Amino acid sequence: MNESDHVLVVDDDRGIRELVGAYLEKQGLRVTLAANGREMRNALMHATPDLVLLDIMMPGEDGLTLCRELRAGKHRAIPIVMLTARDDETDRVVGLELGADDYVPKPFAVRELLARIRAVLRRTRMLPPNLQVTEAAKLIAFGDWRLDTVGRHLLDENGVEVAMSGAEYRLLRVFLDHPQRVLSRDQLMGLTHGNDAEFFDRSIDLLVSRLRQRLGDGAREPRYIKTLRNEGYVFSAEVTILEGRTT
Repeated sequence: MNESDHVLVVDDDRGIRELVGAYLEKQGLRVTLAANGREMRNALMHATPDLVLLDIMMPGEDGLTLCRELRAGKHRAIPIVMLTARDDETDRVVGLELGADDYVPKPFAVRELLARIRAVLRRTRMLPPNLQVTEAAKLIAFGDWRLDTVGRHLLDENGVEVAMSGAEYRLLRVFLDHPQRVLSRDQLMGLTHGNDAEFFDRSIDLLVSRLRQRLGDGAREPRYIKTLRNEGYVFSAEVTILEGRTT
């Protein structure tokens, strides 16, 4: 994590907001505080943060609503870590479906929060560990789709950009770098999330489901991502590097 990393903290609880902000600043980060969605939008107009720390339980526009808004707009690539007082898998599932990168349940230790922030920033800036990647690739083609690996944009057959979260991009990149290869859920979790985050069994299945929706890929007769019972998933489409070369 760079010392100049900028974190936008969105939480209606002033005590938590200021405590987290003061701690992160002591660790060398730049911090902007926002109490609600309006203040979050105002902050985003002035500067683009490296990560948004977003509380779920807020009056008016809650964190899930704001997460959905971020993922649908020009700031969709910003990593999001959500804070929740609910130890409820439903919230975590909904957050993953909306594009959250990680969760930290309240109450939390600020050192753990910092570690989670570091892990998410590291995952979004580095290719997954032990991944055989396409070196210098700029455009990867598969089916009717193109993936711009420089801008991290998914383009349809008409060249129109389709929004993707950071987690969806990482999963797609793993599949494109390992076509025609069966990947277990454990392998996918390791390649997309590393070993420094806490996830639950359904997280990869949810992420695959979200990616299939982006690609218009049906679960019953998938064109791209096929499920192999008791084994995992395989990306079955032909992959072509249009620019650059493979390792």
